[in-house]
This record gives sequence, structure tokens and C-alpha cells, in this order.
Amino acid sequence: MVVRAGARRLQQHRRRIADRRFALRLAGAAVVAALATAPFALLVVLVEKQWTPLHRIDESAARRLHSLATDHPAWTDTLRVLSDWVWDPLTLRGAVLVATVWLLYRRAWRLAAWSATTAVTGGLIGLWAKLLVERARPSLADPVAHAPGYSFPSGHAMTAATSCAILLLIALSVVPRRGRPVCWTLAVLSVVGVGFTRVALGVHWFSDVVGGWLLGVAVVTLTTWAFEAWRTDAGLRGTPPSQGLEPELRTERPEDPATRAA
Repeated sequence: MVVRAGARRLQQHRRRIADRRFALRLAGAAVVAALATAPFALLVVLVEKQWTPLHRIDESAARRLHSLATDHPAWTDTLRVLSDWVWDPLTLRGAVLVATVWLLYRRAWRLAAWSATTAVTGGLIGLWAKLLVERARPSLADPVAHAPGYSFPSGHAMTAATSCAILLLIALSVVPRRGRPVCWTLAVLSVVGVGFTRVALGVHWFSDVVGGWLLGVAVVTLTTWAFEAWRTDAGLRGTPPSQGLEPELRTERPEDPATRAA
């Protein structure tokens, strides 16, 4: 009886601890969500209200970059290749898919689930935001490119933000420390480059691109927070972003069939 009572008390104590952790994580999730989505929500309001300073920035950026595009056809062709092939959403999502399959091969199940969830969630939320705002694309006198659908937020910019963040946080888990600056540089240049090409080609306003970046960062922030909570539950230590999400991946290897048979 004494043993049973002790076991019951221990179970109740563990349950209370789990309940407190759950409550703290719920509160933390609410704070993270607010911090991550508040800038995007504010931008949506400004776009919907057609806030004059923001409208002036959009018009000025569109006019100046479009002028450069029409005056330099060869430069414009390069932008088209970058936007339609190198940094196209299908290309970036394909890279994430390859990385996710590689994670499955490495038996990094949690990281693979995080990668796939972040990519799919980002795509769905971006589509929903476009249908919600229904902003028209820029209408220029001599367009150098065309794009279907609504304008805000930029799907290219959001996909670049989410995909590059996914690839970066995976890469940081496996590359040596001296190689990490290269990973950061490639990720930042890709995200900024995507935004630049979309505005320069006249298919997005500057605020569309910023909105895509903000929403992409919000999605990655939320899913990364959930992943870190997952690691805590699994008894793994937390890691700073500079080391990637799962530094253990650097030393883990797929299980050898001979070893498994033994």
C-alpha cells in the first residue's frame, strides 16, 4: 500500500510538472506568435488603408527599378533567369524536398518533419494571405514581365525566406564552423536577390516583398520554437541558431545493416 501510494504521488507530481510546462509553452507560443506576426499584420493594415508614405515608397521603387529594366534589356534578361529559374518557388521547394529526403535517409525524423511542415505551412499561409488582401499587381506603361494572381504578399519572397531558412538551419547542423559564414551569405543574398528581382521586373510592389519576408520569418520562427520544445521533451539540449537545429546530425550516421544484424 505504501509503495502504491508513493508511486501515485510521484505520478501526480510528474503530471503537475507536465501541466506547468504545457501552460508555459502555450504562453510562450502566444508571445512568439504575437512577436512574429505583428509586423506583418501592421503592414497588411497599411496596405489596406493605402497609407500615403508606404504608397510613395512603392511607387518610387517601382518607377526607378522599372526604368533601369527598360534601359538595360540584357540586365533584365538576367533578372528573368534568376527569378524564373534559379530562385523560382518550385526550384527552392525542390531543394527543400531533396534536403528533407536526405534527412529521412539520415534518420533525422524530427528535423525532417520540421522541414516539411515549415515548407507546407508557409505555402498555404502565403496563399491564404493573397486571397485575403487581394491586392492588384503594379500596372506599368511598358512592362518587362508578367505574373498571374494577386500581389500581396510576394510568393517568391515568402518562399525564399522560408526555404532559405530551412536549408540554412539544416546546413548549419552539419557544416564545420568555418563554412557557416558561406551558408549565411548564400541564404541572405538569395532572399534579398529574390525581392530585388520581383520589384525590378515590375511584378510586385516593394511592400509585397517586405510582406513576404515578414510572413516567411514568422512561419519559420513559430515552427522552430515548436521544434526546440520537441527537443526539450526528448531530453536534448537547446542550441543557438548559429549551430543549426540539430547539431547531433553532424556525428550521426545511418545504421549499418551489418551492425543491425549483429
